[in-house]
Amino acid sequence: MPDTIRFAIVGAGSIARHHAESIRRHPDAQLVAIADNSLDRAQALAEEAGSTPQLFTDYEELLKLADIDVVCVCTPSGAHSEVTIAAAQAGKHVLCEKPLDIHADGMTAMINACREHDVKLGCVFQRRLMPAMLHAHKAIREGKIGRPVLGNAYLKYYRSPEYYKSGGWRGTWKLDGGGALMNQGVHGVDLIQYLMGDVESVFAYSAALSREIEVEDTAVVALKYKSGAFGIIQGTTSVYPGQETRFELHGDQGTIEFGDEGIKQWIFKGQEEPAPQYEDTLGLSSSSNPSQISTAGHYFYVDDMIQAIRDNREPHVNGEEARKPVDLILAIYESARLGKEIKL
Repeated sequence: MPDTIRFAIVGAGSIARHHAESIRRHPDAQLVAIADNSLDRAQALAEEAGSTPQLFTDYEELLKLADIDVVCVCTPSGAHSEVTIAAAQAGKHVLCEKPLDIHADGMTAMINACREHDVKLGCVFQRRLMPAMLHAHKAIREGKIGRPVLGNAYLKYYRSPEYYKSGGWRGTWKLDGGGALMNQGVHGVDLIQYLMGDVESVFAYSAALSREIEVEDTAVVALKYKSGAFGIIQGTTSVYPGQETRFELHGDQGTIEFGDEGIKQWIFKGQEEPAPQYEDTLGLSSSSNPSQISTAGHYFYVDDMIQAIRDNREPHVNGEEARKPVDLILAIYESARLGKEIKL
């Protein structure tokens, strides 16, 4: 394995900047190629990253390069499976943006292609790195809240009408795959099932209440976890100015509440334990402005992919793990469409 892991980026939109900057900062990574259907956009990304990669308007031509180890898939969500499968067939490892894909069969095909061609498949879920989330996950696994009773997620973002008009794909079923839940809320959906365990069934309402888009800008979901606990998810991109993402985890022996700004409640029956103190340097909140997302989370996943290749291990969030929130969101959409409970 070479000392330097060589990366390519497919899709030069806004999220690709975080990949490019993370690759630039990593001492063992090099950006060698960018593909985008706009050569100007690819050139702008290269200049912003301070590098001189080869530029392409056809990602299939990029995949013919022998000196690529990892492909970062930064296309619109509905194109993730197509690019990932082609990259795997070309023998390249894949680091995919969230969501893994917007269709169950697409995710299955991605996972199978990477397994068949013996390449790594990782997906970026940077909010799993929130210090408050890590402390909460550990406490729940240690049984500190007792039997889980309620697990709730409040995912209240603001995205302007101009946001949905940009790019030509946002707010569409074909390429966005959904709205407040599939695009913005997928991080929170991922965290609540990661913290509370797998979901057994859902009942949901969803609609476009204030945006002229195909997909939902607002959804409310009732959850039944396999543990027997219940929960709710509120997701929207239409509340001004957007609110802190918040999670409530209640058990018969304790309560944990945390959000973008840290831990709000840390209470356990019969225990005098102060809430963990930490410095959050990741800047993972983006309730109002997606351009304000920190690069720190993406840097972790670039580094993790490098280490996974070197150690021949699974990435931090592999394909099987990354599909869980999408499978849950697809069940939520089916429930809202049919007006009935859907079992996963």
